Amino acid sequence: MMLLALALVLVGGAYAALAPTSAQADELANADPSKGEQLFLTNCATCHGPGAVGGDLAPSLIGVGAASVHFQVVTGRMPMQANAPQAEAKPPQFTEEQALDLAAYIATLGPGPSIPSSEQVDPTLGSPSNGMLLFRTNCAMCHNAVGAGGALTEGKYAPSLMESTPTVIYEAMLTGPQSMPGFNDATLSPEEKRDIIAFLVEQRGTQPGGLSLGSLGPVSEGLWVFVVGLGVLIGTAVWIGSRSS
Repeated sequence: MMLLALALVLVGGAYAALAPTSAQADELANADPSKGEQLFLTNCATCHGPGAVGGDLAPSLIGVGAASVHFQVVTGRMPMQANAPQAEAKPPQFTEEQALDLAAYIATLGPGPSIPSSEQVDPTLGSPSNGMLLFRTNCAMCHNAVGAGGALTEGKYAPSLMESTPTVIYEAMLTGPQSMPGFNDATLSPEEKRDIIAFLVEQRGTQPGGLSLGSLGPVSEGLWVFVVGLGVLIGTAVWIGSRSS
């Protein structure tokens, strides 16, 4: 009886750990892990190794979850073209369907963050005002006050979020790609992540102050004041001096 009880506990625990969440099940409902495995062997195994166990050129993908794979593939960061300080976004080499197949295959290898549902990333359901506070507390030091991006150290950079889809933004927060820290649900709840998405989407409209000046905040605004404003004042002073002489 003891052995039977222990076996049941182990089976139940394994199922709880490996079973996909409802969001992941919904997003991967039509995905085909077998097709994803063939795509992986053809396009990814050279670096990540057969079975995604990793190698000299790339890390193991076991346990990274479907969200991480989907983010990297749909943004074109993977497959990576060449070694660099960080993988750059580029036109994706796979369709959305193929990306989901790849994500489904990796999800079968071990539990990890799942692809968010459409409701989780719907900006109309979020609070832009709360998202602004959260973004400026957790993200603005790298991505700039409105998500325009910025430079980091050693040739790395925080990309602009102006054209990123809500799903990609959510997946980046959830998985923490490259230099970015990950924000699990204990750090930022799903509702707070959606609020941040709502704030970022709202920044893509008309600039209330006129020219955006690159959306770089007080740095670019101050530069324009000094370069243009002070330049006009100096030019005017020179012109007045030449007229008086």
